[in-house]
Order: sequence, then structure tokens, then C-alpha cells
Amino acid sequence: GGGAAAPPPPPAPGRAGPPPAPAPAAHDFEVWRAHGHHEVPDTVDPDGAYYPHVPLFAGLKVLETEGKKTGKFGPANGAVMEKLIEAGNLLARGRLEHSYPHSWRSKAPIIFRNTPQWFIRMDQPLKSGDTLRETALNAIDDTAFHPAAGKNRIRSMVEGRPDWLVSRQRAWGTPLAMFIDKQTGQPLHDPEVDARIVAAVAEHGADIWFTAPDSDFLGAHDPARYEKVEDILDVWFDSGSTHAFTLDPRLPEHGYTGDRPAHWPADLYLEGSDQHRGWFQSSLLEGCGTRGRAPFKAVLTHGFTLDEKGEKMSKSKGNTTDPLTIIKESGADILRLWVALVDYSEDQRIGKQILQTTVDAYRKLRNTVRYLLGALADFDAAERMTDYDQFPPLEKFILHRLRELDAHVRQAYAEYRFQDVVRPVLEFCSNDLSALYFDIRKDSLYCDRPDALRRRAARTVMDEVFARLTAWLSPLTPFTMEEAWTTRFPEAGGNCLRVMPETPAAWENAAEAARWAKINTVLEVVNESLEAARRDKRIGGALDAWPTVTAPAGTFAPFDGLDAAEIFRTSGAELVEGEALAVTVNLADYPKCARSWRRVPDVGSDPDYPDLSARDADAVRYWDQTRR
Repeated sequence: GGGAAAPPPPPAPGRAGPPPAPAPAAHDFEVWRAHGHHEVPDTVDPDGAYYPHVPLFAGLKVLETEGKKTGKFGPANGAVMEKLIEAGNLLARGRLEHSYPHSWRSKAPIIFRNTPQWFIRMDQPLKSGDTLRETALNAIDDTAFHPAAGKNRIRSMVEGRPDWLVSRQRAWGTPLAMFIDKQTGQPLHDPEVDARIVAAVAEHGADIWFTAPDSDFLGAHDPARYEKVEDILDVWFDSGSTHAFTLDPRLPEHGYTGDRPAHWPADLYLEGSDQHRGWFQSSLLEGCGTRGRAPFKAVLTHGFTLDEKGEKMSKSKGNTTDPLTIIKESGADILRLWVALVDYSEDQRIGKQILQTTVDAYRKLRNTVRYLLGALADFDAAERMTDYDQFPPLEKFILHRLRELDAHVRQAYAEYRFQDVVRPVLEFCSNDLSALYFDIRKDSLYCDRPDALRRRAARTVMDEVFARLTAWLSPLTPFTMEEAWTTRFPEAGGNCLRVMPETPAAWENAAEAARWAKINTVLEVVNESLEAARRDKRIGGALDAWPTVTAPAGTFAPFDGLDAAEIFRTSGAELVEGEALAVTVNLADYPKCARSWRRVPDVGSDPDYPDLSARDADAVRYWDQTRR
């Protein structure tokens, strides 16, 4: 194995002289073994000086570690050079400016030295018969990775990695609490000694291993015969063990008295992509070594957050984005929605301009739910329609879209594809609801009598839309959806405690989806013509128009049984078979209903309500009668 001895930080990194071979470096060690040597020469002590048993150089330091010369060459460098010259074995000498090996944190030059280390073998069979490497590779294959490329990344690392070095020589850390028999060189295996160590650590903490006398642990064993291991565990081993004390219930004999149920393995491990080499892998190896499988069912990796230009954030550059500032200015849901909208598998960017796009998306979601709250005021079970066959075609289409979206949202959540939750829901709110359904049904909501089948159907469907939007978006915009839910149902409990409502399979209706796709083709052309007429001031609004739409044979088949004027949001419409799809915007030459603003022939047909159309007169009469 190999460790490193680092002296106190020197004035600055610079040159390092020729290291004493063959102990210090990996390539020296490989040459040593290639020439038939199997023993590990123990030459340099923890202070960076040659051990007393080393001929010629005993006690000489490679680097000075004390006083004004700290970090400078020690006398060993010159002495080794002189002996090589005497023996005629020096091929060349010189000085080279380099940055390695140096401590990346303190900038101090370091030397490599051979030290005894503790390893976990990757290719020794476990109780199952498979090696740790084989068990880990099987566990990787059984784990879901998001994105999928993470599987190949960690798999190649585990396939080619050496034995796991788990010991370190530091002044702090979790001790490798063992005793070594000086006569045999083997660890002491004694359940009573182990029990005393566990009890002491449980009562006093891990540092008791370093401070208590050996006799406190050894009991009847002779302390003179045993050497206490004072190495610490690699910190990655520490982090990799977190599953054991966060997901497994604590044992009563370890002082745990709670009743937390076990939840091992974890549903998901979440970290940056650099952890395929770190926490993900150490957790994987520990889980496989102790329990025969990975401590997780799925692993999700994400990129790093950069500024709007794709540069790393830095306080000195002034390009940082403070989450607390975003929350203070726009609310936590804006930040959460931004996270849901980005492709987290890559590095993502954030800044004022990017957040503005998120704000626009948020407003669409919030305004949709807000509209539903207004449209559903006083809606109750008596008004609800339950017979699917009674729903008009437009309502059947929206129910179909709910069924379609529900399956998509659930699958996207299951695979942690939050983008694929938000974007389709946004498109549904913008296209299917705002631009089509809400706009068409606005007249019915405002003007139909409350017991009208069309209005009841619309409010029933809107109630179903509200129930699903607030549930679908609850994990991503919890504050907004909680506010919407409790505003409508103050006694129904928190929205975050709900589960997504089941969406009936009977709502699936491919025929209606195909019908409305064809209707939309015509509707887009009509809308463009109406907009042009508005710009030219030929009409004030769509209800001033009575368009004539011509199209080839068969184009209007989807309109069978439907009111084209209702779909176009005009006072009337004529559908005429012709050579090409074209629209002539004519004025609706009839009186204007004072209530619905539609210009239709039956305005004034009811003498009791001379300013209203027949439909609106009937609705007002209903209201007048129910108020008496």
C-alpha cells in the first residue's frame, strides 16, 4: 500500500529532489516487484526520515519538517546522490520545476512512503460464493440509473478498480478499532474484546479508542503482545455506511429505543455525477459486502449550476444567484419550478432572464388554477354528472386528455423526469384548456341556466381537471397548489397529503382526440381570419362575426352534431363545401343580446325580456323564479 507524509506548509511549492528508491513511488515499487522482490521495504518513517535500520542513510530526512528550513531539501537527498556516484550507478541528475507531488490543500511538497494498510479484497469469494466485484456488478445491473448513462460509468469503474484501500493515517477520523498479534501479525478475533470496544464507543464516542488504555479493551489478554491499530477509516467508507444507520432500525442493544420501521434499501440515492467514484460506489460496495446487494433501488445524478453564460459561479465575479433572494422576490415555488424545468442530467444555467421564463410558466399554471376556482364556485355533488355518455363531445375530449396526461405524469414522476411532468401539463393548460376549452365554455358558464346539461357537464369536467392539476403539481409547486386546494376545500386537509386521484380507463377516447385534432385544423384558419378582421377594424370582436367557411368534401365531417359557431366563438357560422379551406368574415347582422353579446335572430323573441336571446331569456327567468 502507499501513504503520504506531509510536513507543515512551507513558504511556497517548488522543487523536489530525487526520492530515495525503491520505497517512495508506485513506479519504483513496480520495478522492485518486477525484479523478483515480494517483500515491502520499510525505509521512511512518519516524519520523512530514514528508519534507523536503513544502511548508510539512517536518520537522514528527505524534507525538513521543522524550523526555518521547513519544506526544503533534507540531507538525505545529497547523501543518496553521493552514494550513487560512488557506486557508479547514477545515470544523470538535474532539477525539474513541477507541481506534483504536493498537497492540493496546503501546497506543501510530499513524499510517498511505504506503510502497512488495510484493504478490502475485490476478488475474494464472499459467503455467497461470488466475489465483492461480481456482487457489485450484479447489483449495478439491478439498479435503475437516471440518466441511464450513469450505469455504464459506475460499472466500468467497478470492473477495473483495484482492491479497496480503507485505511488512512490522519489525526482525526473513525478508528479501525483492532489489535494485531505481534507474534503472528494477524488481527485479534475475540467477541468479548469486540463487545468492550462497542460498549466504550457507544458510551464515550469513537475517540475513546485513542485515549483509553489498551487493557480496558483487552481484558485477560497481555497488552504487551498486541499492537493497537491507530489508523482511521477512509472517509468514503464512513459516508458509504450511512445507509446502515439511516435506513435500518437501531438495535436495542445499541441504545436505540424508538420504533422506526426499517426502510432498506433506499428508494433513491441523489448526488452529483462525480459521486460515481465516491459516495455511490462506497455505498454500493458496503451494501454488497454486508447485505449482498446495493443499499439503493435507484441512483439519480445531476449536473452543476452555472450562471446564464454557462460560467462557474463565483462571489469574486459577482455572478452568483442566491436562492434566498429568488425566494424573497418571487417565492419558493418559482425556484422549485425552475429546478423541475431544467435538464438536471447536464449542467444547468440560472439567472434573471432564465428565471423570467420560469415566472411566465408559473403564471400560466397559477392562472389556470385560479380560473378553475372561479368557475367552480358553489359546485356540489348534486350538480355533478356521472353518466359518461351524457357528456358533450368537447367534454369527452378533455376527459380523454386527462386520462392521457395522468398516465404520462405518473410515469415521468416514477422515472424522476420532472421536465416531462411540467412541460406537458403547461401545454395542456395553454392549448387544451385556455385556448380551447375555457374559451368555448365561457359562454355556457356565464349564460346557461345552472341546471343546463352543457353547463353541468362543463363544471363536472372542470372539477376533475382541478383535482388532477392540484395533485400533479403538488410536489413541484406545493405552496401554490396548497393555497388553491385549501381555498376551495378549507376543511378537507392539506393538499400535500393527497395522492393522485385515479383516472378512469373509460375516459380514454381516441375517436374524440382524432375529431378535435381535425377541428383544430379548421379552427386555426378561422381564428387567423377573425384576427385579421379585428386588425382591419371590420369587427370589434368575434361575436360580431358570422363567418362562411369553405373546405373540400369531408373536411366538416368532424363538426357533425356540433355547433360550429360555438367552436369558433362567433354569433353564427356557415360551413360550405368548396375547393380549398378558406374563410370569409361576414358581419352578424342581428340584434345584440344584452347578456351574452351574441348577435342572433331570436333576440327579442321573448316579450318579457326584449333585449335578450331566447337562451338568455330562459336563464334569467329561471333565476328570477328561484329567487322568489
